[in-house]
Amino acid sequence: MRNNNSSVFKRLTNVSLFLSLLIALVTTNNAKAQSAAEGESLFKQKCSACHAVDRVVIGPALKGVEARRKEEWLIKWIKNSQSLVKAGDADAVKLFKEYNSTVMTAFPELSDDNIKSILAYVKEAANKPAAASTQGGAVQPKEEISNFMVVGLLVVVIISLLVIVVLNKVITTLERLILQKQGIDIAEIDANQSPSFKEKFKIKLKNKKFVFFWTLVMVAIIGGWALNYAWNIGVHQGYQPEQPIKFSHQIHAGVNKIDCRYCHSGAYKSKNASIPSANVCMNCHKYVQATEKYNGEISPEIMKIYKALDYDPQTKKYGDNQKPIQWIRIHNLPDLAYFNHSQHVKVAGVKCQKCHGPIETMKEVYQYAPLTMKWCINCHKQTDVNLKGNAYYDKLLVYHEKLKRGEKVTVATIGGLECGKCHY
Repeated sequence: MRNNNSSVFKRLTNVSLFLSLLIALVTTNNAKAQSAAEGESLFKQKCSACHAVDRVVIGPALKGVEARRKEEWLIKWIKNSQSLVKAGDADAVKLFKEYNSTVMTAFPELSDDNIKSILAYVKEAANKPAAASTQGGAVQPKEEISNFMVVGLLVVVIISLLVIVVLNKVITTLERLILQKQGIDIAEIDANQSPSFKEKFKIKLKNKKFVFFWTLVMVAIIGGWALNYAWNIGVHQGYQPEQPIKFSHQIHAGVNKIDCRYCHSGAYKSKNASIPSANVCMNCHKYVQATEKYNGEISPEIMKIYKALDYDPQTKKYGDNQKPIQWIRIHNLPDLAYFNHSQHVKVAGVKCQKCHGPIETMKEVYQYAPLTMKWCINCHKQTDVNLKGNAYYDKLLVYHEKLKRGEKVTVATIGGLECGKCHY
């Protein structure tokens, strides 16, 4: 009886130990997941303006940073990099000089655990395979003929060629068998018949199937090229003209975190986003002159603003010889299309990056999206409508009832595909 009790006790002990280990393992994994999730949120808030995991932005790429530096050093550096530099830390001084003495923003508000979470996220993100580039929650589609169509066409052509070759071999073999049955010496025929390439080509040209097949192939190739060319007429994705002033959105919107509304106030109240006047630039550049990079001289790009306004930075007075800055428009829809910024930005809450891409990382602005009709319609089909607290949508009681019944409501269902939405 004692042995049985002992055996049962041992089993219970083993089961308890196993469950404890399992719970500890799950808890550890969950803690790591929560740590990385918190780190991702903090990284986007605090770090993404100057750093990326896999590429250099303003600061270095952070992939493998845990291997290059000790965690204790990284915590001190992130909280206050300049304190390490002033203390003469060799690694800190070297890194500071390597990046042109650019001062990294101090983050004393971050706890040690916050920084460890950021490092956990960086390590996790570095080990993930590269994903498709997205912005604003939607994959930017590439407006061109599908690769699947091209590959499929090539496969059809190759299979057709193989079928023709096999059929020619079969026909030749059958002809030889027929000649053998008729008692004709095939070897003698082969010796006497050795046509040149030119004669063979003439024979092929008399073969209607051969001529038809290659005509079809040429039509398919030329037609595919023509379709691809026609498809991209008027599409200026990637267009990046040289502007009269090298204005960097990366510095203004990224590093200094200036809100888009400060310069492009029209996006929230009118059809056009509006290009800011030079006077808006002067709100800051009366004082900010970026002399530290030009041996005490004012930045040549800022001087272009002063020249346009006939402004003397010494006397701080404006002259009478003022000229407008000739900015070159990048995003330009055709006249037949109508787009209202305020409807999308203020009413629908669409972020600027949805259409303009990662504008806060661009040293020079380029057209990020294709801005084609297909691209707009795909966005309208995929975008869910948020009816809560929106005066515009509060009037759509019919669709409220649909939502209550669990039916999905998208932009398309409330008229987003009507011609008059985009066309005059």
